[in-house]
This record gives sequence, structure tokens and C-alpha cells, in this order.
Amino acid sequence: MTVQSKPDAEVVQLCSELIRIDTSNYGPEGSAGERLAAEYVAEKLAEVGIESELFEPAPTRTNLVAHWEPEGCDPSLPPLLIHGHTDVVPAQAADWQVDPFAGEIKDGCVWGRGAVDMKDFDAMVLSVVRDRQRTGRAPRRPIRLIFTADEEAGSGVGAHWLVENRPDLIADCPEAIGEVGGFSLTVRDDLRLYLVQVAEKGMAWLTLIADGTAGHGSMRNPDNAVSALAGAVARIGAHEWPHRIHPAQQSFLDAVEDALGIQINADSVEESLARLGTVARMVGATMSNTANPTMLNAGYKVNVIPGRATAGLDGRFIPGYEQEFFDTIKELLGDKVRYETVTRQDAGETEFSGALVEAMQTCLSAEDPHAKAVPYLMSGGTDGKAWQKLGVRCFGFAPLQLPAELDFVAMFHGVDERVPTDSLQFGARVLDRFLDQA
Repeated sequence: MTVQSKPDAEVVQLCSELIRIDTSNYGPEGSAGERLAAEYVAEKLAEVGIESELFEPAPTRTNLVAHWEPEGCDPSLPPLLIHGHTDVVPAQAADWQVDPFAGEIKDGCVWGRGAVDMKDFDAMVLSVVRDRQRTGRAPRRPIRLIFTADEEAGSGVGAHWLVENRPDLIADCPEAIGEVGGFSLTVRDDLRLYLVQVAEKGMAWLTLIADGTAGHGSMRNPDNAVSALAGAVARIGAHEWPHRIHPAQQSFLDAVEDALGIQINADSVEESLARLGTVARMVGATMSNTANPTMLNAGYKVNVIPGRATAGLDGRFIPGYEQEFFDTIKELLGDKVRYETVTRQDAGETEFSGALVEAMQTCLSAEDPHAKAVPYLMSGGTDGKAWQKLGVRCFGFAPLQLPAELDFVAMFHGVDERVPTDSLQFGARVLDRFLDQA
């Protein structure tokens, strides 16, 4: 008897259950939930006969790797890496309409922290893989499944640890798909652009340090660390970075210009794209390097001038413009302020071309006749920064057909994070088709 395939049957339930595992990542101490989430994924895979390995660089900081090579796939082809992270940023329950870790389903959405970043894609992968195993439908080629910890804090005990300590698990995968891409942007009634992430900005988290002469608050002090730091922070915050348009960014802008019949001026891109909603804010952030002061620390008493003041800076640089970023920061700091690097990760990029990209377009069009896949540059970062060290071509492709009115960009790390159930089911169906062609 033939068993009917239903790749989208479980995806809503799986997403809800994953959200109920609180995997909040507060930094180095991590979250006990990361191990619970890895064990949950391992159990769901084991139920359909797929074995997993768990790697734990630090207590409860658990990563899962599974080799899915069922009978019927072509073992002569190199594996495709499909990756997702299980950790999430923290949430303040008092700010939410619902419990952020209840996985509540209401108003046609799954609500909760991680609903779009990125337990939605984790659920899609599990739903599709489990269904294909049950119905005996092998993917075209072997699949390497990796679910990581610590992505939200730089991937130090997640993807980067795997690359540095177990590169054999990744190095045979020439291509990968993961988060923050494949979602739709409705530009006309008969056209939805699906943004495939092919590049992401590099990251530089810096501590700015001003050393001065400590003294009494009532005395004149020309060597005041707080004053020096405040001046540097103000200069960086007010700096207007020159536009540096990456090829992926230009391709996206060209597609929008064609769709809307307008010309987009680099100096006013957010105003030009206003009709597209808050995605304009995301596009604006990728038109140049950025540097945002985020933390300040100085002093211990109002009448004591401290000998040191520090600030935190979140810097992001476009592929190819890393040196310009650091040269500019050094100039803006001046002579009395220096920086130390907390985290520095390279920008990433690949070409929007090849059989994998063609498969994305074909599978999207099969589920949405108004779909057009286009490349884009992302302002944030993903585990792709780690995989690319081993030469893996990384794409953001977690397909979601979204309602035009949904403020999707605001869902990332936002209050009342949620994903439509219809979007989850759409994504599972696209991913299922994709595994036949990828």
C-alpha cells in the first residue's frame, strides 16, 4: 500500500513544541534548553530511523549532527548541508501579548520566541525529513543535518567550534541552506519577490577604551576619560558612512525598480522603498558599513572622575570593505581612545547562480506562480560565517510565503514574534520539492 506523503502535516506542531523549550542565550553561560532542544531533535529523527551525534563543547551547549543518506539517494553526489540553530534571544514576558515560551497558536500564527529566528525552519526540516523517511522518499543527494547552539551569541561553542574541532563533518558539503532568506515580499498583486540571502555583512563587536587621570570631581581635569570617550562615541554615532553597494544589493534593487517602475536613489533608498514596509529599513542598513554605540560604562561616584571609561560598539561591514571600516573607526576615535576586539567575523558572499539557485526558483514557482527569487545582502550574521571558512557556499533559504501586511522584519528578536501557520506549511512543501532537485 502506498503511503501518501504530507510534508507539511507536522510543521505547525513541531514549531510550537520547539518554542516551548526555552533556549534563551544570555551569553557565555548559555542555556540548559540548548541541550533539551538537541535531545528533542534527536528523538524526532530517531523515531524515523535517523541516528544523530551530539557534541557538547561546554555543559548544555549542545550541537547535533546527523548524516541522512537513505537508500535511493545518489551517494556519488556531495552532501547538501541543511543547518539551523536552536538557541534564541531572551524575551521579557511582560512585554508580550502571550507567554513567549508557550508556543501558542492563535490568529492563524504560531507565537513565541524563535518563531522566525529560527525554530520555524527547524520545524520545516524536521517535518519534511520525517515525512520522507516514513514514505520512503529519498532526497536526490545525501543530506547533512546540523542543529547548533550559540548562534545568537556569535556561534563560539556552536558552528565555529564544529568548524575548528570537527571540520570533517562539514568540509565535504560544497553548499548549504539556512536561515534569513527565502521569505516573500509582495510588490504587486501578481509578483512576490523571494529574498535569497547570498551575502552577509561582517561583524566587529568592539570595546572602546579611554584612559585618563582620576581625580576629584570638583577640580579641572583636561585628561578626563569620560569626556574623551563621549566625544568619540558622539563622532561615531553621527558619522555618515559612504554608500558601498554590493552586487547582491544591486541585483535586489534592480528587481524592485523593475517591479515598481521606479528609479531608486542610493541617498534615499528607505524613502524610495517605503511602500514595501519595514523591509526598507533592512535594505537601508546594507547600503553602507554601520557602527552603533550600544553600551557605556564609567565611574562609581558622582564626585570622582574615573581613570577609565568604556563603551560597546556593534560594527558591521560590507564584503570587501572591512579595512575601510577599521580605518574609519580608528580615525573617529582620535588620539585618546583605543579599541579592543570582542568578536570579529568575516563577511560572507557567494554568487546567485548554479543548479541550487535554479532549484530554489523552480520549487518556489511550483507553490506560488507569482514567485521570483532574487538575491540580497543581509545586515546581520548567521552560522554561515563559520561554514564558509571550509569553502561552503552558503545561502539563506528558509521559504515562507508571507501576508503582505505582516511586518516580518520586526519579528526578528521582536516582541510578539510569530509566524503564520500557512507560511510554515508553504515552506515545508517548498523544501520537500527542493530535496528532489537540490
